[in-house]
Amino acid sequence: MAGLLSLANGASFKGDWNGNPGAVQGEIVFFTGMTGYEEVLTDPSYKGQIIVFSYPLIGQYGVKANHLQSEKIQAAGIVVAELYDGPVEKGAITLGRFLKNAQVPVLSGVDTRSVIQSLRDFGTMQSHIGPSLSGIVHWSAVQTDFFSDADNHADIVTFGEGSIHIGLIDFHYKSSILAELLKRQCKVSVIPYTLSTERLDLLQLDGLLFSNGPGDPAALSPYFPVYRDWAERYPAFGICLGHQVLASAFGAKTTKLRFGHRGANHPVINLKTLRVAMSSQNHSYVVEDTSIKETPFSILYRNVNDGSIEGLFHPELPIMTVQFHPEAAPGPADHLELFSQFLSTVQQKKKVKMHA
Repeated sequence: MAGLLSLANGASFKGDWNGNPGAVQGEIVFFTGMTGYEEVLTDPSYKGQIIVFSYPLIGQYGVKANHLQSEKIQAAGIVVAELYDGPVEKGAITLGRFLKNAQVPVLSGVDTRSVIQSLRDFGTMQSHIGPSLSGIVHWSAVQTDFFSDADNHADIVTFGEGSIHIGLIDFHYKSSILAELLKRQCKVSVIPYTLSTERLDLLQLDGLLFSNGPGDPAALSPYFPVYRDWAERYPAFGICLGHQVLASAFGAKTTKLRFGHRGANHPVINLKTLRVAMSSQNHSYVVEDTSIKETPFSILYRNVNDGSIEGLFHPELPIMTVQFHPEAAPGPADHLELFSQFLSTVQQKKKVKMHA
């Protein structure tokens, strides 16, 4: 069936529609990695978005359950140049079947190079994919707030039995972040972002990891004073949205990039060591440079391509943040050491408390 991608700026691109008769809308973004589509589709940071994959052939190795980053596909739909439909690895299912089972549409046969060029020129925007004859598009606003009152009723769930107890503040975390903590023999309690300080303190945690998540960090602004209090009393590590939230909690401002950073090939430089390493990224918002002077933080990492802030550290408190994803999934493992560094800091702080 013929399909159509329509952008809010009036541009449109033809393709082949694979999905239910109903069309879908979502902010359109592009991912530059050559592999990792199964991780990307299930990454909660892509919640509600339509993803354009820059690599021309998608689906060639199928989908395996152990690579998924959450329990379901988070994207609203995908756009590809070619959807592979041949044999896949043992134990995998085809990407087409995976999408169909979840009722997530795919528009294939699209000139994705032209789509991505349009997004680089005009920025990410609201988009619509569906059958060519799906009718007039009634545009809705791009969703930026993915946090609701229903989250107040979420339970604390604990994994592992290690000697170090980490609280994973759940802004819609990736499973690979939890996996990296468990690999390092941590006990991990997944904590609703709405939890009261009184309940948090009863857990007797040794450190806090503020997770990734979708949308605008300003959606969590009512909780910023609470998060600052937590970070001033517990060793803290922020990843992606967690980085933005911690920076904002201490007085920084955030702004939306023109088309964001999404891919497994973004170089960042550590300003202390001057070491450049590749990183996996997925974000629309960044911490504003000029606002850092209003906070106690210093800049630790910068993006080599555009100079934007990629990480912060507190000179006096055990707080570190990174805009990129050290757990990768997908992407390079260049920054896995940051989990060990965080836990080493937690362990040192714990020893000091024990001997106090």
